[in-house]
Amino acid sequence: MADTLIKQARIFDGSTNASFVGDVRIRDGVVSSISKTEMSPSSGETVVDAKGLWLTPGFIDFHTHYDAEIEMAPDLSESVRHGVTTISLGSCSLSLAVGDPTDLADMFSRVEAIPRKNVLSILESKKNWNSASEYKKHLNSMPLGPNVTSFAGHSAIRAHVMGLERSLTKGEVPTKQELETMNKLLEEALDAGFMGLSINTLVWDKMDGSRFRSRPLPSTFANWSEYQYLNKTLRKRGKIFQGVPNVSTKINVLMFLKEGFGLFRKPLKTTIISLMDVKFDPGLYKLLGVIGRITNTIFRSDFKFQALPEPFDLYADGMDVVVFEEFAAGAKANHIEDELERKQLMKDPTYRSWFKRQWTNWFLPRVFHRNFRETKIVDAPDKSLIGKSIDDVAKERGVHSVTAFLDLVAEHGNKVRWYTVMANHRKEPLQKIVSYPDILIGFSDAGAHLRGMAHYNFPLRMLKLVRDAELENKPFMTLERAVNRLTGEIGDWFGIDAGYIKEGKRADLVLIDPTKLDDSLAKDVEAPMPFMEDFNRWVRRNDDTIKKVYINGKLAVDQGKPVASLGKEKGYGSFLESTIGT
Repeated sequence: MADTLIKQARIFDGSTNASFVGDVRIRDGVVSSISKTEMSPSSGETVVDAKGLWLTPGFIDFHTHYDAEIEMAPDLSESVRHGVTTISLGSCSLSLAVGDPTDLADMFSRVEAIPRKNVLSILESKKNWNSASEYKKHLNSMPLGPNVTSFAGHSAIRAHVMGLERSLTKGEVPTKQELETMNKLLEEALDAGFMGLSINTLVWDKMDGSRFRSRPLPSTFANWSEYQYLNKTLRKRGKIFQGVPNVSTKINVLMFLKEGFGLFRKPLKTTIISLMDVKFDPGLYKLLGVIGRITNTIFRSDFKFQALPEPFDLYADGMDVVVFEEFAAGAKANHIEDELERKQLMKDPTYRSWFKRQWTNWFLPRVFHRNFRETKIVDAPDKSLIGKSIDDVAKERGVHSVTAFLDLVAEHGNKVRWYTVMANHRKEPLQKIVSYPDILIGFSDAGAHLRGMAHYNFPLRMLKLVRDAELENKPFMTLERAVNRLTGEIGDWFGIDAGYIKEGKRADLVLIDPTKLDDSLAKDVEAPMPFMEDFNRWVRRNDDTIKKVYINGKLAVDQGKPVASLGKEKGYGSFLESTIGT
C-alpha cells in the first residue's frame, strides 16, 4: 500500500469545524498526520499537489439497492467515482442475507426496476449463505470497492420464516414461534453489526415473477403489532428502524412517528423516506418539516426524514416506471410482462376509460403530479416526437393528453422514452429542506430503477447547491456544514466508523475541484452494464469534478476514472459494523 502526501488542500474534516488549507499524510491505510503547515515528503511517498482543491471525507450513501449488483460488480464504481466510499444494503425491507434465490428475486426485481432474469441468475450462481453472519463473511470475502453496511430486511425475514405464500396472504399472521424466529434472525443480524431493521408499508411496491406477481411485498402484509414486536429489540439495543411509509395516503407516517416517541421510554431511532418539495403538493414539505421538529422536540424522538439535495427527476420507457403503480389502472398495465399484450391493453376502450378516470381523479391518493404538460419525450421511433411534451402531442392530434399518452404506448411501447421532474424543482424550498435538522441527506436508491433514476452523485449536487448560494452572496449553509451533512453526521447517526478525516482513522478521502461543481453534474449518460448483457442504465458522470478518491488509503479513482484494480483486488472496502446501542 503506497504512502501518500496530499499537499495544500482545503481540508473539511467532516465536522462543522472551520475548514483550513493544509497537508494530509496517508500511511498504511490510515491518516497518519494532518498539518496546517507544509510537510516534507518522505522517501518513496506519492505527493499530490492539491492547491485549489477540497479534501473531504468519503461520502456515505445510506440508502442504496446495490444488493444484487455488488455480487457481479463489487467495485460499485458509479457511486465511488462520485466520492461515495461507504454504502448501505438491505433498505426498504429487501435484503439478500436470508432466503431462497427465487423468492428474493421475485421480491427485489419489480420494486427496484431491475430485470428479474439478471437478479435470479446472480442469486442462483452466487448465493451460498443463509444467515446475516454468513452474509457478512461473504461480503468481506469479495474485492469490495466501497465500504458496506446493511440493514436486515423485514420482507426477506418474513418470507424466510413463514414461507413466501403465507407471508403474502392477507389475514395470515405469524405464530408466536415464528415471531420468535424472526426476532432471533434480527438479533443475529444486529450481533453481526447490521444497523437495524428495514420495513415497507407501501402497497404499490409489487412482487415480480409468475407465482405471486403484483402482490405487494411481504412486509406490507404485517400488522403493526408485528413491527412493534421486533422494534422492542431495536429499542432495547439502540438500533435503527428504517421504513417506507405509504406515501400515497401519507396517513401511516404518523405510525412511524409514534413508534419512535421517547416520552417515558427510550426513543427508537427511526428514519423514513422521504422529505421532498413535491410538485403535486407544494406545501407538504413545510408540514412534514414541522411534524419532524415536533416529533424530536416535544416527543423526545430520534427521528429523521431522508432527503435528496437535488431535483427528483424520472425517465420512463412507455409506462414502465414505478409511479404508475400508485393507481389501479397503471398497476394493471405493469402487471403484464409481455410488451405486445400491454400494447393491446392500451387499445381497449374500457381500459382507456378507466385509466383516464383514475389519472384525472383529484381525490385519489397520489404523489406523482400526473401532468403531461410537465413531460418531455427524449426518444421514440417517430423522431418528430422528440423534444415535445405529451401534452404537445395531444394538442397536435386534437385529443386529450391521456388519450395521446395511451396512443403513444400502444404505438411504440417501451420505445417511447420520456422525462419529468417529480419534486425538488424549486431552489429555495430545496435549500430549506436540506437545512432542516430533522433530515439526513440521502435516499439515492443507487443500483435500482436503472432506467428511471440517477442520483449517484447527490453529494456533489449538495455541495453545488450550497456553493452556488455562497457565490451569489445568498448563503444559507456553510460549506463545512454541507460536508458534515454528507459525512460525519451520517456516520455518527448510523454508528459506523466513517465520515471524518482524523489522525489514526481509515483514510477514506475525496479530492474535489470546486470550480467543476457546475451544470455538468446534471448531464445525462446511458452506460452499459456488461454483466447484464450490456443493459443500459441511466447515470450521471462528471469526471472533471472528482480528482481522486481513496478508500482505506488506496487510490480508487484517479482524475474521475475508477482505477483498474477497483473491484478486482481486496484492500479497499470492507463490511463496517454499526456500534450504536448495546
